[in-house]
Amino acid sequence: MHDDLQSIRFGNPSTNGTVMIVDDTPGNLALLSDTLSEANYRVLVATDGQSALEQIQYLSPDIILLDVLMPGIDGFETCRQLKTNPETAEIPVLFMTGVGELDYLLRGFGEGALDYIVKPIRPPEVLARIEVHLTQARNIQRARQALEHGRFSALTVDEAGFIKWLTPAAQTWVAEIRLPDETPRSCTVGSRLPAPLYEWLIHILTGPNRATPELAAPYHSDSGHSARMARCHQPGETLLLLQSIAPAWDLETLRTTMKLTNREAEILMWIARGKTNKEVGLILGSSPRTVNKHLEHIFEKLGVATRAAAVAMAMKG
Repeated sequence: MHDDLQSIRFGNPSTNGTVMIVDDTPGNLALLSDTLSEANYRVLVATDGQSALEQIQYLSPDIILLDVLMPGIDGFETCRQLKTNPETAEIPVLFMTGVGELDYLLRGFGEGALDYIVKPIRPPEVLARIEVHLTQARNIQRARQALEHGRFSALTVDEAGFIKWLTPAAQTWVAEIRLPDETPRSCTVGSRLPAPLYEWLIHILTGPNRATPELAAPYHSDSGHSARMARCHQPGETLLLLQSIAPAWDLETLRTTMKLTNREAEILMWIARGKTNKEVGLILGSSPRTVNKHLEHIFEKLGVATRAAAVAMAMKG
């Protein structure tokens, strides 16, 4: 049993994926379960929305087939709860509905469903729709992981420099790009780009390269990031591709190998990125005097006398 739970939780290469069926009709459950099992899918079964939500806390499916009308929590409320929970929001949901219930579909799409299957159930159609949506979901997940965990990230902005979309990594990186006397601030959807990046963007959009922004010179920041412009298929928006050109820092490894505190490891990282004591203090919410005291402790622990020597030791790992 333990092996079965592990293979469902972490994915089993011998199966096509895990599908949850939520339906209070035994005949539908039996037909779908047999169809999916024969097609090499793992199958989870729930007879109502509440039990489905409870089950998903322990075993997360790759896709959900959800009946619209059920006793207790109906399909709409079940879908709404799935989509408002960050842990389950990305799971594709396909509603199952009878021909006479098609008027409900607009509400279903409003709750976050991707597609629907009309009863009576036709196994070939079910398999085809599952395959299409699983492939799409996996491709999106691959792209998201690459953008969130690699040395590249992205965001889109409108012509006035306001952020329309960005990845978590971009949110962190863009916040590091600012003028020396500019107060650190968060960068989220709806906020304007930091001044240096905004000026670079406007210069390109109003200059000779406005028709071919991808050919414009990239932007390079003191924080160790570069930015390039690219065409965006969304009208009125521009895609910015960000790259980390500084070595990736593993603060936990730095802390343990060099016997530093969490704050000392953070300060050493920012010093290595060329920040002054004043700038580090602004970033971390400390005074320059406090930053300098931490540096003295860092020098003592590493047995060095200068910032350059401390950075060199950290770079060697």
